Amino acid sequence: MNTEFEVKILDVDVVKIRSKLNSLGAVKVGEKNMRRYIYLFDSANKNKWLRLRDEGGKVTLTIKHFQKDDIAGTKELEVGVGSFEKTFEVLFEMGLKPELYQENKRESYKLGDVEVEIDTWPKIPAYLEVEGKSKEDVERIVKLLGFEMSQTTSLDGEGVYQHYGLDLNEFKELRF
Repeated sequence: MNTEFEVKILDVDVVKIRSKLNSLGAVKVGEKNMRRYIYLFDSANKNKWLRLRDEGGKVTLTIKHFQKDDIAGTKELEVGVGSFEKTFEVLFEMGLKPELYQENKRESYKLGDVEVEIDTWPKIPAYLEVEGKSKEDVERIVKLLGFEMSQTTSLDGEGVYQHYGLDLNEFKELRF
């Protein structure tokens, strides 16, 4: 499994972030509407799950293992698949039924080798994700964007919703 070096910055002003990214010379990679099914391996262990995600042109099947609230706290093993619908059918035929269905919107930028994404989800304010190949790369971009590491979090999606007093698992379908 690969280590994911990623942090989130919650409650961002999208207009200001776009302006800052432009002033730093970030390259806009695109905008996409995303959808995903989440499958739990074990209902007692919600720190490890399988995700089937359609990223608007790219479909992936990923095992995510959230190990600790840390910049390098999530391990993942990912493979590209050809079709969201067909992969859903294969998993269903194997007896796997999704626990959750979720949608979000993502605006993606590249700043050097680091990915910076503005994520918008139903029911919560937009947030920023900064992901790089090393902890140092992520920290450097966070500072360039005008934030301190103390303003970041490594919460997973469920933790972000909990931050706003919402239980993500109560929304079996989360749509716009």
